[in-house]
Amino acid sequence: MSMNVRRAGVDDLDALAVLFDAYRQFYAQPSDVPGAQAFLEARLVNDESVIFIAEVPEGAAGFTQLYPLFTSVGMQRLWLLNDLYVAAGQRRTGAATALMEAAHAHAIETGASGVMLETQKTNAAAQALYRRLGYRRNDVTDFWFLALPQ
Repeated sequence: MSMNVRRAGVDDLDALAVLFDAYRQFYAQPSDVPGAQAFLEARLVNDESVIFIAEVPEGAAGFTQLYPLFTSVGMQRLWLLNDLYVAAGQRRTGAATALMEAAHAHAIETGASGVMLETQKTNAAAQALYRRLGYRRNDVTDFWFLALPQ
């Protein structure tokens, strides 16, 4: 199967919005394709994230989205790989690995000290992929979160 992974732009919003909406539904969020498109457009137009899209002859197969962060202690950039999604019919084709490799290459090109990510404790398939690609669970620090009222 022929697959192309490239950095996405605003011209890809229609395809990305459908994938992003499916990704959010995977995490039990209601469908909202217009909201997904507006969210992604704002990230791209404001240069707030980097999105890679995997394409096959049938169309968009998946995407990954990275957000820039910095480590004060290390005084370097790092990337938060916040989203990784492959359409159900395209899984086990190498799309996830190809998207992760594009993210890794981007991190290296931008002089980042690393890529961090999180996933649900029950997402065994994603965890297996991350381990295979060299990611290690952080045993040094805890991740804390404060939800603010909306």
